[in-house]
Amino acid sequence: MGCESEQFVLPDEVRNVGMLLDWLLLHDARFQAIEVYIDVILVSVNSNYAGRDYPLQKNDEVIFTPPIAGG
Repeated sequence: MGCESEQFVLPDEVRNVGMLLDWLLLHDARFQAIEVYIDVILVSVNSNYAGRDYPLQKNDEVIFTPPIAGG
């Protein structure tokens, strides 16, 4: 994404990981690149893997891990 980290103040209606992903796609053109990987990106919130329904709280750390191949 062109940076190591970034901070956002999210609107109140962004309450879970799925809403965050949707918001990011609309927020900044840089994030549109993740749309093709949206179903395979691993998301963690405060070091815990999180699904789309995982609730978000103020000051949560969210990490997106890109899909990687290997074996």
